[in-house]
Amino acid sequence: MAVLIQGASRGLGLQFCKHILASRKELLVLATCRRPSEAEALQALRAEFPRRLALFPLDATREAEARQAAEAVAQEHAGLDLLVNCGALLHPRGGRGETSLRDVAAQDLALTLATNSIGPLVVAKYFTPLLLNGTGAFGRQSTDPGKKHQAILVNMSARVGSIGDNALGGWYSYRMSKAALNMATKNLSIELRRGKAKVICVSLHPGTVDTDLSKPYHKNVPKGKLFSPEHSVNCLMSIINNLDMEQTGKFFAWDGSELPW
Repeated sequence: MAVLIQGASRGLGLQFCKHILASRKELLVLATCRRPSEAEALQALRAEFPRRLALFPLDATREAEARQAAEAVAQEHAGLDLLVNCGALLHPRGGRGETSLRDVAAQDLALTLATNSIGPLVVAKYFTPLLLNGTGAFGRQSTDPGKKHQAILVNMSARVGSIGDNALGGWYSYRMSKAALNMATKNLSIELRRGKAKVICVSLHPGTVDTDLSKPYHKNVPKGKLFSPEHSVNCLMSIINNLDMEQTGKFFAWDGSELPW
């Protein structure tokens, strides 16, 4: 049994690796990032769990690398029980992103969409054959044989990607990229529940987490609402462990509440 964490070099991705290695000792963790040899925290974690953590290079904006990573994993593993797409970009130039229309640049939009929307979908494309061969180690299995699932696919989204929840505007590229990712999740959920082998597909909002990605906004976060990666992943794993086929295609916040598209 194995799980794959895409974008595992830091932040939530790294914490997902730590959590699963510590809590599910029967599982192997396959971690991807652009340059594993330079990911110091990930390398330290592999030194701690040399037999249960494997690293693979994967830049999700490069389709060939996604295909090669999937082929490399398939040579050693028959299936995957969980895939979490964590890799994300707030804005290519750093800072707070676009506060108004005058800040929008086509190049920034393209790179953000490539990283946050297209990349996770391409990763799903190449790893889905392994998900369809999973053992159903995560989530709650239905007593109805027709509603059993083989694996779970999680796309790490954000509340600002909700069109229905958008009351402030701004953040054009990031909002658009997460809204597009949510549409990819919905599409995947429809396609991957049709066959005999089924995969639960959900988007998850982790809350505002104390990571490099969210640093520009920390001073504006209300007291008690800036989460540690440990707290956020604990909450997200609780959701994942309780998913079933009735919830595929939905968008959940860290506290289990369903968010509008």
